[in-house]
Amino acid sequence: MTPVLEMRKITKKYGRAFAVEDVDFTLRKGEVHAILGENGAGKSTLTKMMAGVVQPTSGEMLLNGQEIHLKTPAEAVHSGIAMVFQETSLVPSMTVAQNLFLGNEKFFNRIRGVNIAAQQFMQSLSFDVDPTLQVASLGAAKKQMVEIARAMLLKAQAIVFDEPTATLTPEEKRHFFDLVKTLKSHGVSVIFISHALEEALEISDRITILRDGRHVETGDTAEFDRARIIQSMVGRALTEELYGKAKTSVRPAGKRVLSIQNLRVGGAVKNNSLSVFKGQITGVFGLVGSGRTETFKVAAGIIKRNYRNGGEIILNGKPVRYRVPAPGVKAGIAYITEDRKVEGFFETMSIKSNIYVGLLSKIKAGNFWLKDKVMDKLGDEWISSLQVKAVTQNAQVNELSGGNQQKVVIAKSLVQDPDIIIFDEPTRGVDVGAIAEIHDIINRLADEGKAVVVISSYLPEVMQLSDRLLVARGGKVVEEFSPLEATEEMLMYAAVH
Repeated sequence: MTPVLEMRKITKKYGRAFAVEDVDFTLRKGEVHAILGENGAGKSTLTKMMAGVVQPTSGEMLLNGQEIHLKTPAEAVHSGIAMVFQETSLVPSMTVAQNLFLGNEKFFNRIRGVNIAAQQFMQSLSFDVDPTLQVASLGAAKKQMVEIARAMLLKAQAIVFDEPTATLTPEEKRHFFDLVKTLKSHGVSVIFISHALEEALEISDRITILRDGRHVETGDTAEFDRARIIQSMVGRALTEELYGKAKTSVRPAGKRVLSIQNLRVGGAVKNNSLSVFKGQITGVFGLVGSGRTETFKVAAGIIKRNYRNGGEIILNGKPVRYRVPAPGVKAGIAYITEDRKVEGFFETMSIKSNIYVGLLSKIKAGNFWLKDKVMDKLGDEWISSLQVKAVTQNAQVNELSGGNQQKVVIAKSLVQDPDIIIFDEPTRGVDVGAIAEIHDIINRLADEGKAVVVISSYLPEVMQLSDRLLVARGGKVVEEFSPLEATEEMLMYAAVH
């Protein structure tokens, strides 16, 4: 049978680095095909090429046996390929019905007619969603129903789900699996990207595993178990050029500066406890939904813990409860976000202005006037110190590469002279050269006696940087390892067991 979608020797390069290299992939009609791999394996890049979000450097893509060249997501949708991202693409301020028909409206529309059409279509899919509700009022599971319904309305032959269950409750996950079965019954092919190996084994018909941008293996799901998947996912040598040889020594623990005890945050963090020590890099490994990010966002005052039975945050021996980040910054805590484009910088401001904003967040109230001489001096110092590659310090941050943008985010926090620095996925979306430079910065901070936390889902990175390794699963830290003894297989088993 001719595959619905086929990719032959598909390659995507960014500069000299390969995001995906010579990958072959086929998607059969009416199957659920799971694509698995660690962060940086090339899963999202591969599927974004299918969906027209990015264009391949070389190779060919065929739809029902005919070669296609997708330049935009709109072209992909009209060709029959839809992608449901982890972050919903719906318009929150519009109703369900308006979102369904967005971009395909008739010239004359009656709200009542649109609502009736939406109601009938949702009922045909057995989706219980009121079409008159605003999307902003819906839960994650119902938003996914709307995303799926929109794809079905556009007669999608193939739907790509990127980490669809990461933010769902167990009940919502079960409902999502039922939705996927509904899609299969309609002859729609599904691509499922997830870190949850048990879910992939349960829901998929075939599995493809990627590692470091290359295809490792494809087979029927019945041929796989968790051990085989993990071995294929992490089967690289630890002596890669970027990460050097396996660790032979670690820094001793200094004073305990941060203690988190029995922390609870909604359904994301469940009775979590851990400690952070001065002069050490504490590595926190976990997959999406493990609660690692939420835990440290509470410590930094970015999100709040449960009001009752929410646990304790103890900073330098004293209990603290920060409801906003400002007191945490003044107390010496810096949180460097995993999502730099949304939370990390002001993209239309210059490099020096972004760095100076970081300083303003710590100085006393009233001294907020921009001082050009101070701003210029700080800009020069940090651009030189972190080797930010830019024409001038007046360059806008959105003009920089991903690695240099990340250095600006780091500079914006380090200018505050913090005592505890929390790096959340510090090298996500960063080129190879900048990864090594950012690792040098992290190691230098620990050598200077700072307490450093590195949250990462990339095993070689967290193993190479850490002096002690914590593994999070299901909302709490479940195991601690020494990086001198731990293996990638041990950490992965702890994270998914």
